[in-house]
Amino acid sequence: MTSGAGRSISDLAASGTPYSQLVPDWTQLHARAVERYEDGAARLPDDPDARQRQLTRMGNAACAAGLAELMSGVDGSAWFARAAERYRQSWEHAPLESWGRPIGAIKARLLAGDWDGAAADARWALEVGAAESVSPVSRYAAALACAVLGDWDDVRVHAGYARTHDTFPSEVADALAFVAAEDVVGYVEAVEAVLESFENRDVYLEDMPVADTVLVLQALAARRGMAPPELESELLP
Repeated sequence: MTSGAGRSISDLAASGTPYSQLVPDWTQLHARAVERYEDGAARLPDDPDARQRQLTRMGNAACAAGLAELMSGVDGSAWFARAAERYRQSWEHAPLESWGRPIGAIKARLLAGDWDGAAADARWALEVGAAESVSPVSRYAAALACAVLGDWDDVRVHAGYARTHDTFPSEVADALAFVAAEDVVGYVEAVEAVLESFENRDVYLEDMPVADTVLVLQALAARRGMAPPELESELLP
């Protein structure tokens, strides 16, 4: 079932269309994401501020293309690599506290199964101060980075910091903390809550209805030596 010609997932959700009818046409969404990426690349400005914003949009589009391929049963690693590169390139002239860029880069590498690339971007996130900022989002970036690098004590510290802030989704920080503690029961409850939060959304980044954070958490849990739970959802491959 497709989302309807010319109508986005968020448009349909806003119109009251039931969630069960929002199953997208992944081929159409992939083509749309690729078009956005290529359009951005063709119009990349020289002005530093405009350039960093355009690079971020390109990163989002590349990640969307990778997710569409992943949901179609195709290897999206090439698009995830492009996403990570664009997010990292956008950092130099980004506003302060733009921690979504390092987070996006690390997540894209993990979605691609590129652990070496994820480790490089994790070290970069820590080098630019993710562990020192008072922002809960920065500490989430630090927790992700430390999880990739296997620094589990630091994961607990940073996830614990993020989970105490009302502005940050506690279930995500909880899941990371439980992975660090190798608490299987706690992790299962937390990752199921993360998935439920995605299923209850009306809007998705780049109109791409995929629970990408769940995929990242599952990869980290497996890397920790835990047996991640089998989850079923229209938002997962």
